Amino acid sequence: MLNKKTITPFIAALMAAGSALPLHAETNFIANSFYDAEHPLSKFGYVEWADTVREISGGDLNPEVYTGTVLLAPRASLQGARDNIANVANIAAVYTPSELPVANAVQELGFNYSDPLTAIFAVADFSIHNEVQQKEWADNGIVYLGAYATPPYILFCSKPVRTLEEIKGKRIRTAGSSVSKWVEEVGGIPVNVPSSEMYTGLERGTLDCATNAANDLIDRSLWEVAPYTTELSTGMYWSGPEWGFNAGFWSGLTTTQRKQLMDATAHAMSSMVVNYLARSNAALDEAKAKGNEIYQPSAELMASVEAFREKVLGDIYTVAEDKYGVADGMSLIDDFRFTYAKWEGLLENVDRTDIDALDAIARKEIYGTLDPATYGVN
Repeated sequence: MLNKKTITPFIAALMAAGSALPLHAETNFIANSFYDAEHPLSKFGYVEWADTVREISGGDLNPEVYTGTVLLAPRASLQGARDNIANVANIAAVYTPSELPVANAVQELGFNYSDPLTAIFAVADFSIHNEVQQKEWADNGIVYLGAYATPPYILFCSKPVRTLEEIKGKRIRTAGSSVSKWVEEVGGIPVNVPSSEMYTGLERGTLDCATNAANDLIDRSLWEVAPYTTELSTGMYWSGPEWGFNAGFWSGLTTTQRKQLMDATAHAMSSMVVNYLARSNAALDEAKAKGNEIYQPSAELMASVEAFREKVLGDIYTVAEDKYGVADGMSLIDDFRFTYAKWEGLLENVDRTDIDALDAIARKEIYGTLDPATYGVN
């Protein structure tokens, strides 16, 4: 049964009418992103992805896209996809750590990386090919098709936070994982709330700072309530699929349709990460033009981050096993790090703004290794 606290009246109405899913034809399906329509993970990951799906399939596949929280809230996305409220949804694993411990164990490394272009392809490659991670998706009724990776999360604050002294006692929105431990270590107070609650928290004073990608200064109007930004990278987020398909729905598609969705997803990942980075860089300039102060962290504050990254690497195997219950933490984590290094090499001489070139590499190195007749099929 669905948890009644996570069901919007809209969902309840759909279910009561018996019109949840499937719809009138197998190739019509519901796709849900809990981000607003203009957010890069929705705009390029779902709205434009849906156009690409229709184009590649000649109209045979027709996603009906819902954005925002009208259908599924962030914490309900896994359950909603598993229960076929949405046939495909973006699922942030940090909101459901008990159901997705493997994905969250790997996310613990997010503090140590700052290149989303490498990360998005490495994460997709790992999540599709690692047997332990694949079993976790299958156990939750999800077929993982593609990744997201955010630009580095930085600090948006109601007061300047540039030094170790200034960060002490500050209530800082984090999304779990290693960054929360670092915030505690430097004397801050981590607050784990969805990104959709950042504005309200800063406006009401229940948050002093929020960590997120720079585009949210403009896309979510955080510049209005957080006039001070510090470009301190507190890591990236990638846990969970950008496109997590309901396993039954996926198995019901034809081999051709599954191949078309793979091709559309390779293109969408490439477009999404290039545009997400461009949007984040532009947002910093826009916020500055609106009067916001953009700071660099003090050497002391930066040093605390660098020291913590080394600590994360020293503890990561134990954390994976003891905190998340992974049987062989070393094998899991080393496979991810190997995959990340592999993609650093693959992308070394590629134009990082050439969406078609990135698309071609993703199709070859990730989806070209899969058999659409069998991948994810029950």
